[in-house]
Amino acid sequence: MSSTAPPVSIAPDALPVAAGVAAAGVAAAVTPPALRCANCGAPVAGRYCSACGQRREPPVHSLWHFAQLATEDLTHADSRLWRTLAALLFKPGYLTREFLAGRRARYLPPVRLYLVLSVVFFVWASATHTKLQVLQVSVPERGAPPAAITPLEDEQSPFTPARPGESGEQRAVRICHERLSPGPWEGWAGRLEPAMRNACVRMVEDNGRSLQESFLHNLPRAMFLFLPLLAGAMMLMYWWPQRYYVEHLLLFVHNHAFVFLIVMLAWGVGALLPVAARWVDRAVFLYILWYLYRSMRVAYGQGRGLTVVKLVLLCFFYLVCGSVMLALTTLYSALTL
Repeated sequence: MSSTAPPVSIAPDALPVAAGVAAAGVAAAVTPPALRCANCGAPVAGRYCSACGQRREPPVHSLWHFAQLATEDLTHADSRLWRTLAALLFKPGYLTREFLAGRRARYLPPVRLYLVLSVVFFVWASATHTKLQVLQVSVPERGAPPAAITPLEDEQSPFTPARPGESGEQRAVRICHERLSPGPWEGWAGRLEPAMRNACVRMVEDNGRSLQESFLHNLPRAMFLFLPLLAGAMMLMYWWPQRYYVEHLLLFVHNHAFVFLIVMLAWGVGALLPVAARWVDRAVFLYILWYLYRSMRVAYGQGRGLTVVKLVLLCFFYLVCGSVMLALTTLYSALTL
């Protein structure tokens, strides 16, 4: 006796559903899985990851591929670096206005821009600054021969030469004792006397090179702390209509970054064309003044005459407070030698 399974009947309206499920299974088997970001693992639909922003690139397996990526990063038309530097050089106040308007993704962040340019500026300044030398002028008592100018060596001094049998350290201690002994070190200032004596000895021994290096090391930090003080002065000048403190601070961050950049460019042009260095310096000085004026006009939108008056007041405040800042930085640099 044989038994056969009864035929399975499928309703006519279920045929499209079954066919759709089968087609979906075949498509799922054929379609490759979604690409994922190598950095964060999120699915990537386009060229950039929507979660972390990293660009989707094939693995780098050759030096030629790496050079292509580096060239594209440096020369790409949409690069934030070049767009930011162009706006910083030729559009005063533009970056500040764009940042406050919320259009920020296309430009470098202002604090990062300032820090990078300030580090490059002071590294360049410390590496290329002119070495200080003491010159001795010898004028003959009789006759008409010209005066002779000769650079002194580090161990020599035209003011307090070493005594017979006196070492360099002994000479430095004697000079500092003579300069610092009479009385300004009284009361609270007496606490600074040991540090000042040690700093004096070091400066006499190396003719001030250690102080110069320490000053150039501390000056970037002093400048960064100086910006909030300038922004406070701007709040006093622009008290109506009322503005946020951050607006003034942001303008000074951009303007100081511009000064670092334009001065470095002037140094480069002066090094390539020494004959035109003086004219370049004058042109840059005038351009900086105009740039500050124009940036205040763009950022605050006030009239020309009022902006000029406030620029003069700002320059005076900058000169006074800048002198105090430099003096305190010099004192701090000497005390921390």
